[in-house]
Amino acid sequence: MIPVTRRDALIGVIESLHAEIAALKANDVVGLERATADKLAGIEAIAGFGAAPAGDELRALADEAHRLNETCRIYVNLMAANVRRRLQTLTGSAGVAVGSPPGTVYRPGMGIAAYA
Repeated sequence: MIPVTRRDALIGVIESLHAEIAALKANDVVGLERATADKLAGIEAIAGFGAAPAGDELRALADEAHRLNETCRIYVNLMAANVRRRLQTLTGSAGVAVGSPPGTVYRPGMGIAAYA
């Protein structure tokens, strides 16, 4: 369905973000691709309406879309961190300080730095 108003387009983006979150949770690659394509199409539709001032309802919808997009970003970052951790475990590099030479073995206190 082609959105008739900016409101319709924003609602479409919100629906696609919900679908994106569901696909991320289910590890559904096809669903994720579809939801992402729908989201991008909705964003393009919103851009096509120009930069006219937004009322309270549109701002609230945009805030909801932003919140959902941040949720998607968090899921993706967590998934990437899990994959990185698994790869480090599989390659035997888990627990080695960043920047240590290959073959370095973990020793307590190695590579720990305090940040202010």
